[in-house]
Amino acid sequence: MTGPAIQTKDLCKSYGRVDAVREMNLSVGAHRITGFLGRNGAGKSTTIKMLLGMIRPTSGEGRVLNCRIGNPSESIHLRRHTAFVAEDKRLYPYMSVAEIIRFTSSFYPDWRTGAQESLLRKFELPPARRVGSLSKGMRTKLALLLALARQPDLLILDEPSEGLDPTGVEQLLEILVAHCSEGTSIFFSSHQIEEVERIADQVCIVEHGRVLLDASMDDIRQYSRQIELGFPFDAAGLNFDFAGVRRVRTAGRQMTLLTSGNADEIIDRARGYGASSIETSPLRLRQLFLSMVQENSDALV
Repeated sequence: MTGPAIQTKDLCKSYGRVDAVREMNLSVGAHRITGFLGRNGAGKSTTIKMLLGMIRPTSGEGRVLNCRIGNPSESIHLRRHTAFVAEDKRLYPYMSVAEIIRFTSSFYPDWRTGAQESLLRKFELPPARRVGSLSKGMRTKLALLLALARQPDLLILDEPSEGLDPTGVEQLLEILVAHCSEGTSIFFSSHQIEEVERIADQVCIVEHGRVLLDASMDDIRQYSRQIELGFPFDAAGLNFDFAGVRRVRTAGRQMTLLTSGNADEIIDRARGYGASSIETSPLRLRQLFLSMVQENSDALV
């Protein structure tokens, strides 16, 4: 496909006076892995439900695989080519693993039996076991199998690693990378920031229903820095008002800045102030996420 896998413009969803999603503007690249990060209540699940046509937006526009999310006829194409694994992993509990695979595969002419068998072995799923008797982690693996064996153009996941042990998480991440390399666009919501950092090509951070950051992991790694400054005097009152400075903490003669750009200009100013020590280190995604969320919360106070 050409163009973004997901595109929204001023997408909003309100419940009475509560704005769950406000002016959500997303541009999710095709054939990439995109991490969708935010605190509980930030609007991630509501956004996903609107993208899938499960709930209607209050206002705004959205396209998934070039299909308008509010158009009933286009939603058929969208559902045929998009697979979704929900956070609660709802599956028919009275069916066996083999039965639910046969049932699901009957809806998809291009179902990949080879991928199904490979995932059955890799996930060690017991075909004769009732779905209702499976552990949470095994249900997660089964839901992933049902989604991936379809070979969707777009895979949307809501907290996909929940319930998985460390081995299961490793399998999941390897499988997502492999399917992306085969052409599947992957958009996943997660609280596990380290997992996002490991495999994502793009990261969207949302808070209070709005996008705070939409950037590639390459740009985050290249430009985001933690800068530790030491001065021979009390650093309170020194001005580092630069674009990209996310957080400034001052403790006596020491100052710590979390930045997403302009590191060279910040260092030049620190030298101009007579800094006695300057240390820079890459800013991890967790640090950037926490600083941006806190920055946004402070702005709302």
